[in-house]
Amino acid sequence: MKKTISIISPCYNEVDNVEKCHAAVRALFENELSDYAFEHIFADNASTDGTPDVLRELAASASEVKVILNARNFGPFRSMFNALKSATGDAVVVFLAVDLQDPPEKIIEFVRIWETGVEVVAGARVNRQESLALRVCRAIFYRIVNGLSDIDIPVNVGEFQLIDRKVWEAVIQHDDHYPYVRGIIASVGFKRVIVPYTWEARQIGISKNNLPRLIDQALNGIFSFTNAPMRMCTLVGLVLAGLCMLYAFGSVAAYLLFSTTAPAGITTVIVSLFFLSGVQLAFIGILGEYVTSIHAQVRRGPMVVERERINFKPATTAEKLPAENMVHALQKKAAST
Repeated sequence: MKKTISIISPCYNEVDNVEKCHAAVRALFENELSDYAFEHIFADNASTDGTPDVLRELAASASEVKVILNARNFGPFRSMFNALKSATGDAVVVFLAVDLQDPPEKIIEFVRIWETGVEVVAGARVNRQESLALRVCRAIFYRIVNGLSDIDIPVNVGEFQLIDRKVWEAVIQHDDHYPYVRGIIASVGFKRVIVPYTWEARQIGISKNNLPRLIDQALNGIFSFTNAPMRMCTLVGLVLAGLCMLYAFGSVAAYLLFSTTAPAGITTVIVSLFFLSGVQLAFIGILGEYVTSIHAQVRRGPMVVERERINFKPATTAEKLPAENMVHALQKKAAST
């Protein structure tokens, strides 16, 4: 029996790319990877340009195409992670961009390496066909996240990775409202090999990842896997408090030893006040990021609301139950036997 490779492709307003993406993947499994079966799961984030219609046509003509249509745009990470939970393959390509900036032909190498016993094959974007400003910003972000994180998140590695089924099982156990998927994969461990490749320039359309969304994803990566910002706040606060105490003692000593009038220091006080106020506001902002993340997590809302699923097998009764109800059902069944 053939092993199955699952491929996840989130999309939003990519009417000109989804069909090309599937054609490229299908060509791989008709030629170099003909010994494997595959499923291609598209997760559409409520596109408005006709992408859902194209996906329905693809699913109607190819049973390996599975489609999840979201009720609204939940962002690429949530949509990807939700689709990831539905993968059934022996190995899973976590993210293949429909714009083909991550080259599909690399999947061949990923699969060959996986067959040697490697559980995580991660693609690293060592060369990027994009502007110098974006390359610099991304390089800074990757190094900040890796430097601050408590785990090793490889530089230049995104979500274009192939993971073994056992890794998939560990990854989907994470109940995170805003999953930082590359960090989650790195956190579960397992044997990993990094494959360098060139992140190619987009040929059709424009990227939906604008600057605010990229900043949001960057902050999510920083605050999801490290408490270093809060520790930095504590350290800076202690240092500033110590310096203020030294300045205060120095001012008193100077007044007692060298002056008979009240010390002049209005300018110093004003500058110090504005400086310390700015530091406090910055720290409150950092604290607010953690509080916002905690608030979103404890509200326990759905990660994604789906409008429709196409070409998926009907869920069993156990799969429809929430996790905690499933445990109770299994316990009740065991008690009755």
